[in-house]
Amino acid sequence: MNLEEWFEKGITAQEYVDSMGKYQKDFIHIYENFHIPTEDQPFFEHLQKQNLRVIVLTEDWCGDAMLNIPILLKFAEAGHMNVHLLSRDENPELMDDYLTGDARSIPIFIFIDPEGNEVTHWGPRAEAIQQFIEKSRNSLPNKDPKDYQLKEQQMFQFITKAYRDNQDFWSEVYDSLKQSLGQLESSLP
Repeated sequence: MNLEEWFEKGITAQEYVDSMGKYQKDFIHIYENFHIPTEDQPFFEHLQKQNLRVIVLTEDWCGDAMLNIPILLKFAEAGHMNVHLLSRDENPELMDDYLTGDARSIPIFIFIDPEGNEVTHWGPRAEAIQQFIEKSRNSLPNKDPKDYQLKEQQMFQFITKAYRDNQDFWSEVYDSLKQSLGQLESSLP
């Protein structure tokens, strides 16, 4: 399948949110409370002329998706980009084209032009968020201790809460998306 066909196969953002089994409230919280900076309007006016669309590879149980997709949706609204979402686990053929190392890390955002050609892709995390995750993982004890699973569960709860409540993280995601698409500005008409 080409990217145009993948895009058509995807579901809308509303269908995705309506079907979420995990993190729906946190996802909606981020979406409702994140706002595009008004001073970025010229960037989005230029972006709107590109008629880009976005394919998102995701799963609703993913904390990174809970953080990143609401920011993408606000970004897409400002840039007049249509977004369709696909399940990572149900679409391994596409996911395997966007591996992070050898991992099927999500979410992945694939930006396509009106002809269905990829112009760039982004994901699964902004660099500052990746550093936060690495620091959190490095604080875990070795896997041998009896309390490893408990400590790992506590770490994931901490990360999820930070994703939901730390608006600096929201800004990091937004800035990373903007930088990724901003690099295209010189090559776009």
